[in-house]
Amino acid sequence: MKKQRLDRFISNQLNLPRSMSKTQIHRGKVTVDGIVLRDPSSIIDVDAQTIFYKNEKVNYNEFVYILMNKPKGVLSATEDKSKKTVIDLIPQNLKRNGLFPVGRLDKDTTGLLIITDDGDFAHKCIHPSKNISKTYIAKLDGALSNDMVIEFAKGVVLADKTVCKPAVLGIIEENVAKITITEGKYHQIKRMFGVFGLGVEELKRESIGALRLPKDLDFGECILLNGEDLGKIWK
Repeated sequence: MKKQRLDRFISNQLNLPRSMSKTQIHRGKVTVDGIVLRDPSSIIDVDAQTIFYKNEKVNYNEFVYILMNKPKGVLSATEDKSKKTVIDLIPQNLKRNGLFPVGRLDKDTTGLLIITDDGDFAHKCIHPSKNISKTYIAKLDGALSNDMVIEFAKGVVLADKTVCKPAVLGIIEENVAKITITEGKYHQIKRMFGVFGLGVEELKRESIGALRLPKDLDFGECILLNGEDLGKIWK
């Protein structure tokens, strides 16, 4: 049994301000098991009872997990006074209170980004001890070499003497690489290539674990992830 206040349930599941959810309940817009409840503090069992808001059923999800194809120029943040964030791009039908990006992609980095309201899940995803692989495609301003492949495998030492974990570098074209890392230091991939005098012109994250970015998902678009999808992250 999972019990919640009625106003909290409506607010969280429908992304409504708490004050608005209370007002709508007072106005008789919410029914529980067919009965109109006008007391916002009413305690409901979200697993056992059926809740309708304005004649539409409200399904209970303790947490949501959203996969976004992050576009260039958008911040991996919950809010910003002047710049657009990934939360701003989430369609209204997927929005709810408390959403945040799991880890960060740089403003000009694109690709797979998970957005959730599950803090424990996010912590497991980004903690270095979990060794979750993250794969990127990078376009560089110079040529790659086999020596770089060897050095990435050893663990690149950054300019500030920070030692990175061993990474897999694959050469796709002369100046295009696939990189798989298991950590997420600040600007890590750009700094790793910087050690070899290369600049990153474009960077896209393609996968986290075995969870891949769908090829037909356009920039800024989102899909909900299910349990099977989430399980791929740990593979």
